[in-house]
Amino acid sequence: MEQAIEMAVENVRAGRGGPFAALVVKDGAVIASGVNLVTSSNDPTAHAEIVAIRAACQALGRFQLSGCDLYATCEPCPMCLGAIYWARISRVFFAGTRADAATAGFDDAFIYQEVAAPIDARRVPMIALLPEQGQRAFDAWRKQSGRIAY
Repeated sequence: MEQAIEMAVENVRAGRGGPFAALVVKDGAVIASGVNLVTSSNDPTAHAEIVAIRAACQALGRFQLSGCDLYATCEPCPMCLGAIYWARISRVFFAGTRADAATAGFDDAFIYQEVAAPIDARRVPMIALLPEQGQRAFDAWRKQSGRIAY
């Protein structure tokens, strides 16, 4: 965790992004790291955890990280939390809480509220189009004999 915290501090000092860093660890060894690069890369998904997860998947040559731990300088936001579950990370260790992040100007409480809200009550309009035709992609997936489940 100390390494991640130092990375986060350095990221701020270097002006690359927000005060966040993450490490992916397997069998006691760091296999990947990431810092927040949202503003420097103009990528709203470039959170430290996402950057580290992408690098770990590349390093291991697989899209799931079971058996790996994630060390993050802050409690993961909803996007990162989703990625953590999709990646099948075994454990998450974090230093700061979402309340700590909010006091520093990184408040994601509204996203938690939006996820819990019915689709028709969300701030960003969500409009279903062509739902029947949209099933074609799922039908093709179900029929695909060589599909890789995830």
